[in-house]
Amino acid sequence: MDIINNSNYQITLGSASSRRKELLEMTGIKFDVNSIPVNEDFPNTLKSKEIAEHIVINKSKPFRNIVKDNQIIITADTLVWFQEKCWGKPKDKIEAKNMLKIFAGQNHQVITSVGFLTSSSFEILTESTKVKYKDLTEKEINYYVDTVNPIDKAGSYGIQDWIGMIGVEVINGSYTSVLGLPVPQVTNKILKIINENL
Repeated sequence: MDIINNSNYQITLGSASSRRKELLEMTGIKFDVNSIPVNEDFPNTLKSKEIAEHIVINKSKPFRNIVKDNQIIITADTLVWFQEKCWGKPKDKIEAKNMLKIFAGQNHQVITSVGFLTSSSFEILTESTKVKYKDLTEKEINYYVDTVNPIDKAGSYGIQDWIGMIGVEVINGSYTSVLGLPVPQVTNKILKIINENL
């Protein structure tokens, strides 16, 4: 990542997610964090990736008047799409357990959209990953939710957690996207923006 770090670009992660921060740190890219909370509601006419992209656009808006020349501000949103419905973060442990019961033995999509804001442009990339859980038992679901309490996670689970280790049978797509940031695609986009503006 020397090309990025040695460029005159400032990379800013516009997200309060500790998981996204950790993923970006693992690349070796130097960046700062500046999170501005926004309303994450969306029109009920939107479906699938349209929802994630709508939220990413909203997350970028507070930065549009403060983005500097030679700065790339990265915003992101992750959701679970299943049975023609968006499954966000559960309200409580009961809802978390119910979600996992519904997902058990089924395929669902994890969609992550990432926005790249510069002083002259705004682009979005979206990754959709298919995840299939085994037929989780009620005991496994209860143990996970009571131990981890995943109410801050879209779809009520973190694939990197115990439930992912013992439960995910198949994943088709980007693993890091399921974690919250499709790292190879993000680093490639940063490099592309920098190279286009050399």
